[in-house]
Amino acid sequence: MGTSLLPSEKKSLKSFLFLYIVLSIIILVLGSMLYYNFQKDLMFSNLRPKLNDYAKSVTNRLRQMHNSLGEDLYYPRFSNFKSAIYDADFDKIFSLIKNENIKFDKEIRKVGKKIHFIKVLDEYYLGTKYLVIEIDDDEKWLNEAFKNITLFGSIYLLFMGFIGYFLTRLFLKPMKNSYMLLDNFIKDTTHELNTPISAILANIETIDKTKLDEKLQKKINRIEIAARTISNLYQDLTYLLLDKKINSKIQKLNLKALIKQRVNYFNILAKSKRVSFILNLDENVYINADAKKISKLLDNLISNAIKYNRVGGKIYITLKDRYLSIKDTGVGISKENINEIFDRFKRFNKSEGGFGIGLNIVYMIAKEFNIDIDIRSKEKIGTEVILRW
Repeated sequence: MGTSLLPSEKKSLKSFLFLYIVLSIIILVLGSMLYYNFQKDLMFSNLRPKLNDYAKSVTNRLRQMHNSLGEDLYYPRFSNFKSAIYDADFDKIFSLIKNENIKFDKEIRKVGKKIHFIKVLDEYYLGTKYLVIEIDDDEKWLNEAFKNITLFGSIYLLFMGFIGYFLTRLFLKPMKNSYMLLDNFIKDTTHELNTPISAILANIETIDKTKLDEKLQKKINRIEIAARTISNLYQDLTYLLLDKKINSKIQKLNLKALIKQRVNYFNILAKSKRVSFILNLDENVYINADAKKISKLLDNLISNAIKYNRVGGKIYITLKDRYLSIKDTGVGISKENINEIFDRFKRFNKSEGGFGIGLNIVYMIAKEFNIDIDIRSKEKIGTEVILRW
């Protein structure tokens, strides 16, 4: 049956990979931010002695101006940095810095491509409380930081991808083992079912029921219903086992005739639950597909409509151009389960038999022939399956 992933497996795997990738990216971003801030703090630490020297030069000049009693109030200017002075209320006294939005909450900060250094003066020369030194940031440290982040980030992603690959294999291994065991069981079961089922059905068809009394007819009918149920299950199992090996024989199928044929096949099973068919089938509705596979699709939908219907219920089958609806009056499906309805081995009604493979086969056949499936269901009211192509 191969190792291709089922929808439930894909959903679980996608959820795991999404969470794994998101967490990996979050760790990478946080690590990059921490490294960036570390490099910035290291740059600030290296610059601090030089900035303190610049601040001393300005402070000495402010002292001279303050002590000159107004004789020399020429504000100092330097070629390698700019400065500004503010009073205790953060009001500007004088500034050579173009940026008027000075923040005083940190001693040193990066502002665009500039670095601002705030020096708090012990003595208020000319009323100055805060001295601001501004220098250009050549951003060599930033380029180096980004280069290292890119390098180590790539190594990190490769490493996490490598780990993710093995985690994914580890994640899938239990499911694969379980499905392999189940597949082997199905193969063995299927092999043993074929001969007795064929023998039972062949012998039933040779019996002339009109010559039997009513009690014996009912017994024969029950045997035939059981045999047809097992036969349908056998065909489902065979389809799953041979799906990849079956070549489709595409032909123009008359759906009205095919639906009538399949309804007639399941008529005895429907009668056992007093379920009646109400058919509204347009003429000349065709589909280009494989006859056996479309029959298998119809069989599973009709079989489910009978199986999960109430006693005395109805099945409405409507056929129009590129449209087929099969609606029952049965138990219905909850909103929580409807998204998982096509998952293989998924069963929501434990009171009914089966392996939970019928609708998975419907999904595979519909996908092969580009048939869209729409499921509408309400609990205790019924289910409608709509096919469009």
